Amino acid sequence: QVQLVESGGGLVQAGGSLSLSCAASGNIFRISTMGWYRQAPGKQRELVADVRRDGSSNYADSVKGRFTISRDNAKNIVFLQMNSLKPEDTAVYYCNLDSPLGKYWGQGTQVTVSS
Repeated sequence: QVQLVESGGGLVQAGGSLSLSCAASGNIFRISTMGWYRQAPGKQRELVADVRRDGSSNYADSVKGRFTISRDNAKNIVFLQMNSLKPEDTAVYYCNLDSPLGKYWGQGTQVTVSS
């Protein structure tokens, strides 16, 4: 059974930075694509960024140049560094593990950016 535990959300002023982390249990981390998604009130969940097992990454246009995703395969952790935050980045952020054995989600962590 895979469990994902996120941490690092909180309240920050516009222009500030936050760092999220997601620790995964189990032994399929290394063969999985890890991603961060977000869901704002009244909106659908959307992909923020993901990083494949080879280290290649993909970003939503809205966060390119501001967010950086990275992974530590030795520690089964994926990170999301968020800089130059905007009020429209306010959402619940979810960690996702996508593997040949299935997709798994974390419980979510709230990020609130005040103007």
